[in-house]
Amino acid sequence: MKEVMIRIKGTQVTRETGEDEMEFMTEGKLYRRGNTTYLLYEESELSGVPGCKTRLRLRDGEIQMKRFGEGTGIGNEILFEQGKRYTGYYDTPFGPIPLEVLTNHVIGDISEDGNGNIDIDYDISLKGLMESRNTLKITLT
Repeated sequence: MKEVMIRIKGTQVTRETGEDEMEFMTEGKLYRRGNTTYLLYEESELSGVPGCKTRLRLRDGEIQMKRFGEGTGIGNEILFEQGKRYTGYYDTPFGPIPLEVLTNHVIGDISEDGNGNIDIDYDISLKGLMESRNTLKITLT
């Protein structure tokens, strides 16, 4: 397992609120098992899910994001695969809400020494509550 510095920049664009950005740096851990790369890091207040950990699994052109810990409940997994639609649930204090994610673009390019980039561009819909276009750019050093 290798310790890495992670810079995370997220952008969300909605009709109602326009463009919203967040950016933070954190420490994380990177490891490989076979042809799969895993990246683990803790979320912050800025990301809106403090107290939880995020695991990204990179394999064969797809990236799975899974969150664990305090306040994550159920439905905290999303699979990003270019051109494909993912359906699942997003947990809220009022119960789970159906979500749908369409991945427009996904790149996971991490070298053996732990440097690299993850770029994801996706549309998300939370059943009747919100629709947005999002980008997630993660840089490892």
